Amino acid sequence: MSACKAMAASPTPKPKPVKAPSLAHFTPGLPFAVALSGGADSTALLLACAERWPGQVRAIHVHHGLQAAADDFERHCLALCKELNVPLVVQRVKARHAPGESPEDAARKARYQALAEVVATHWPDEVRDIALAQHADDQVETVLLALSRGAGLPGLSAMPAVALRSGLHFHRPWLGEPGAALRDWLRERQVRWIEDPSNQDLQFTRNRIRAEILPALAQAFPTFRQTFARSAAHAAQAQVLLDELAQSDLQTLGTPPRIQLLQQLSHARQANALRHWLAQQGSPASTVQLNELLRQVDACRTRGHRIALKIGRGQVRREGDCLHWYNPEVLP
Repeated sequence: MSACKAMAASPTPKPKPVKAPSLAHFTPGLPFAVALSGGADSTALLLACAERWPGQVRAIHVHHGLQAAADDFERHCLALCKELNVPLVVQRVKARHAPGESPEDAARKARYQALAEVVATHWPDEVRDIALAQHADDQVETVLLALSRGAGLPGLSAMPAVALRSGLHFHRPWLGEPGAALRDWLRERQVRWIEDPSNQDLQFTRNRIRAEILPALAQAFPTFRQTFARSAAHAAQAQVLLDELAQSDLQTLGTPPRIQLLQQLSHARQANALRHWLAQQGSPASTVQLNELLRQVDACRTRGHRIALKIGRGQVRREGDCLHWYNPEVLP
């Protein structure tokens, strides 16, 4: 037998089936809703959830109207939900961004508000959990963006697996799943999705990270998704401890905080307590503002030392032996 015939006779190995993304650690209350954009990630999430919990899944599609493909996304969501027998609500929003706010941040806020409004309107006594489709690559991108801004622990904690917002639990069950694995699974299942045209626009930092940095990280550090996720979890745990310490210190410092007691704390604990206090006032401080406030507190050794520092929309002032925060918009 010739070599050619021998080669022809050997069976062609079948490709290994693509492993389905895991929902093992996702335990929502039933029924629950999936935020369905129509892209690959949320399409995969809805498909996996509908198969895992038949009859217990709802879907919400937020129509932003920000691009020409928005109607294609809606049509895909309608067809997919009809095929899977999943109830779908389409919510239209107008995500206008305020001065100094990015369109992406405005759209994100509008999306969360829309999800909460749909639940309150359509399933107020049923749904308390919403599944979001962010995955491991999204988590890495979030950490890298936080690093590029010089963020502290809250930023480096990236996206939590579960978060409480507007009385609802938002779950991200696939923070450990690579985005490519979700697409491979959909291809094997022959399920289509709509590709967001803006994903190819490299003027957006996230797209540049996805196209240029993630492939380089994969070559240098093959397990970077897992290690970045682990670092984000460590940061989140450390932030919980700092929050608990700040609450304890603020109980000792009093409300409003007394300057003399504040000066007895270490510099790091002063910064932690003041950062937490200002966040409670709805006016988080930048690093520059916080450092200046710490300098002013340290210099406040005489009765005549005055503090009047603009932070956010308000002002931190010294009144007697205490710090007070004032919002000029509500002053008489």
